[in-house]
Amino acid sequence: MPITSATAAANGASHGTGAAPIMLELVDESGNTIGTAEKLSAHQAPGQLHRAFSVFLFDEAGRLLLQQRALGKYHSPGVWSNTCCGHPYPGESPFAAAARRTYEELGLSPSLLAEAGTVRYNHPDPASGLVEQEYNHLFVGLAQAELRPDPEEIADTAFVTAEELAERHAKDTFSAWFMTVLDAARPAIRELTGESAGW
Repeated sequence: MPITSATAAANGASHGTGAAPIMLELVDESGNTIGTAEKLSAHQAPGQLHRAFSVFLFDEAGRLLLQQRALGKYHSPGVWSNTCCGHPYPGESPFAAAARRTYEELGLSPSLLAEAGTVRYNHPDPASGLVEQEYNHLFVGLAQAELRPDPEEIADTAFVTAEELAERHAKDTFSAWFMTVLDAARPAIRELTGESAGW
């Protein structure tokens, strides 16, 4: 995948001093862009409504690819969540951002990636005190290549059936937004995986 100037800037950016800040796109309740904000400040309580995306990738058997967020992440470290999630750079399309970030985190380009609607939510993270005020663009697709997770982003991965997810969700800690985005994406997930997969 080609490295764009935005990607290069993000790869070199951190929350330390002297690093270029990562900017997010602020939106109104209809998803119209109204400005930008630095990533961390947009997540500080009460949170600023910003554009985000969530990706759900499945294997040929209809199992969902989960990721466990790396322990070093400043927001929701160590929790399980959907395949990939993040924020478009200002001016970047959500579809392009979803494909870019999936490659950066998991080392694979999704197949048949398709839009699955949007969902707006407000989820405080009790552990960090940060707030997810997001207008989230949902995408579903297939994972048909070998995973090469970036250990700075991902601690672990797992493919799960709908039944296995229910069991895992009952005992493991998941991201505050996980069930909201999963439920919103279910119609598109069922269309992709078929009714027999149980989603």
